Amino acid sequence: MKKLHLLILFFIAMILPTELVHAQEKFSIERADACLQLAVEQIKVLADRSADGMLPKTFDKGKNFDSESGWWTSGFYPGTLLYLYEYSGEQSLLRMAKQKLLLLEKEKYNTTTHDLGFMLYCSFGNAMRITGDTAAYREILLKGAESLATRYSPITKAIRSWDFDNFPVIIDNMMNLEFLNSASRLSGDKRFADISVMHANTTMRNHYRRDYSCYHVVDYDPKTGNVIKKKTNQGAFDESAWARGQAWGLYGYTMMYRDTGDRKYLAFAKKIASYMLKHPNMPKDLITYWDYDAPDLPADSKYGKYADYRDASTASLTASALLELSTMVKGKLSRYYRETAEQILYNLSTDRYTAKHGTNGGFLLKHSVGSIPHNSEVDVPLTYADYYYVEALMRYKDYYHALK
Repeated sequence: MKKLHLLILFFIAMILPTELVHAQEKFSIERADACLQLAVEQIKVLADRSADGMLPKTFDKGKNFDSESGWWTSGFYPGTLLYLYEYSGEQSLLRMAKQKLLLLEKEKYNTTTHDLGFMLYCSFGNAMRITGDTAAYREILLKGAESLATRYSPITKAIRSWDFDNFPVIIDNMMNLEFLNSASRLSGDKRFADISVMHANTTMRNHYRRDYSCYHVVDYDPKTGNVIKKKTNQGAFDESAWARGQAWGLYGYTMMYRDTGDRKYLAFAKKIASYMLKHPNMPKDLITYWDYDAPDLPADSKYGKYADYRDASTASLTASALLELSTMVKGKLSRYYRETAEQILYNLSTDRYTAKHGTNGGFLLKHSVGSIPHNSEVDVPLTYADYYYVEALMRYKDYYHALK
């Protein structure tokens, strides 16, 4: 078995060159398979390094860090295991995922967080889709959706994100709407989808600037629904464009068009994509800085020393969203989105961003950023970066075969 693994890793090393993509180079189905096979082998390393009863979160200074099930990233590791089981058919990956799902199930009762989409839909949602076992996962998903729906206010017409300030809503919350849309289809209860649409519309109206960049946080008056303040929690400053927030929005509105068929969401997603991809601070390799405005910060500013830090998690999200968006438009724009996503995937798969097998604590991608303002998870691997990277690779394979 060890010889087989060595041969696999030798093949991967041969197909994944270290240089960044040039204009004439293309991502390929062979390269996607090599990336996914590396991910299969690497996640086994992560499994061996993670504590029993916990869920992998990050790796820093030679040490793995895990979380309990109530942390917002808890669903990404089992979700990645499930994607890689779907790819490889390896039963050991499904068994490992199911072990972690046992830890997560109690979060269906959690009404203290808006992140239940990340926690439950990326895990149990994938489990139901991939295994086809609706009976095993239906009740968990619907109870979780009910818990999420308790955070919706008909006054603000949005889902509350945090339980401090007045009624804060963060752009990240767009990612949890897919959970509600799915629950509506699963249960036949229109209420879930209605909440999703109302939240998406409120966010579209209040989170976005004229250039289609978005604020991280909008704080509402819970009694009137009026906006009190627009600010950031993880970006460089209130009026900056925190990079992952832009990607949450792109992914979220692309998904909303897929789930509702409402073309206003498609038009909005296209405008967000244009802002991101044409931004003057977008690096040539398309692996974004942690904040679109960070490269302009002076060296003596509060975050100046972090100005050029990249965020692979934003790039992974963006690639996955653009691949889906490419299927929703036609002609040159479709090709532009697809080829941009392919370039991102190519560059993420080079040694600059992809860890060698057995390193990086078992995580796949290097150079992600959690929150620079909080000096938390800076320039480290992150479980959600790996999740969306693997998702993007799986989408690439699906779309590649659909085009044939």
